[in-house]
Order: sequence, then C-alpha cells, then structure tokens
Amino acid sequence: MAIASYTYLNHIKEELRKEWPGNRTINLVFHGHSVPAGYFKTPIVKPFSSYPHLLHRHIKKEYPLACVNAIVTAIGGEGSISGEKRFSRDVLSHQPDVITIDYSLNDRGLNKDEVRQAWSSMIEKSLERKCKIILLTPNFDETFYEKNVRWEQLVSNAEQVRELADEYDIGLCDTFMLYEHYLEQGGLLKELLSQVNHPNRRGHDMIAYELYKWYKIND
Repeated sequence: MAIASYTYLNHIKEELRKEWPGNRTINLVFHGHSVPAGYFKTPIVKPFSSYPHLLHRHIKKEYPLACVNAIVTAIGGEGSISGEKRFSRDVLSHQPDVITIDYSLNDRGLNKDEVRQAWSSMIEKSLERKCKIILLTPNFDETFYEKNVRWEQLVSNAEQVRELADEYDIGLCDTFMLYEHYLEQGGLLKELLSQVNHPNRRGHDMIAYELYKWYKIND
C-alpha cells in the first residue's frame, strides 16, 4: 500500500457522513481506458456492471445520506499520454474530490519515460487542486498464458504504478495483485475476463470492492 492506512480518505468520509442541509455533493471521477469505461465484449458497453458504478453502489450503501456523483471520463483504447492531454478539460473541470487513474493496460508499447511523465503530470495537477487520488495497476489479460513481451510490459507497468503511488504518497488499488491472488488460490483467469483484457462482472466486482475499502467506515 502506498500510504500507511485507509485513513487517506478520512476527510472525504467525514463529508459523506453529513446530512442535508449540511452536506454537499461529492464528485468521484474515474479516468482511464476501456475498463473503467465499461467495455465488456467489444463493442458492448456495460457501465452499470463496471467498477465505477459498482463502487458507487457500495458507497451509497455505506453512506445512505450522502450525495455522490460517479463521473466516468474514460475512453476505450486510450493510453495515459493522450489521457493527460485532456485531463484538465475533462477531469478537473468536474471539481473532483477523488480521482482514480487506470491506464496501464493500454500503456504497453508506449515510451515508458513519457508514460511516467503523463501519470506524474495528472497526479501533480490533482494534488495542486487538493484532490485525493487512487491509482490502479492493470488487470491481467490473456497474455498471462503466453508470458510474452506484452506480458512483461504489463508486469513492468504495474510496478511503475506502485512506485508512483509510493513516490506521491497517494492511494493504490492493486488490481494486478488481486488477479494474481485469485489465480494462486486456484481460480481460473477466464472466470475474470469477458474478452481478452476486459474484466467481466466478477472481475469488476473485485476491483470495486478493493476501491471500496478506501471509503469503508472503520469504527
């Protein structure tokens, strides 16, 4: 974990506990590629079965008095370099309280230094606005079975995201580790995928619950 505990979002959790008329709308923005966008078997898009909206449901169950927006700014097929170019316009314009960034699947094949620069830029712009940030490592895909160059790039990208979370002392949802643990416990990768590198509902449920841990009330 990038930071010491799940106290990272304590201020947000305090806001979520407030009731009308003393509360305000909490904006959660989910930035990234096809996974947070809700692509299952292309071209089918199921936003309400993807982790941004599943997380929204978890949060509303935990905080029934809260007014929460789940805003998805993800674009299928996009990498972090392109995502950074529209970050101020498409993400920060929503006045987010918490931002998740999920690009590692599509960052394969891109210049690694440019990728790190793009992630760092998005993080620093968020911190300047005093937004909380949770980075996501990539989910597994079918290259796991081949252990080819693209798989090695995915492993490397996951590690880079962990390093960035440590460097900036921000939140981390280690999706890569979730998939790894699932397989170590005897699960099959096909049980988590709808197509090549898109999680199915079970895969999204795992990611959503891991993100939910950051919002869960710890009494």
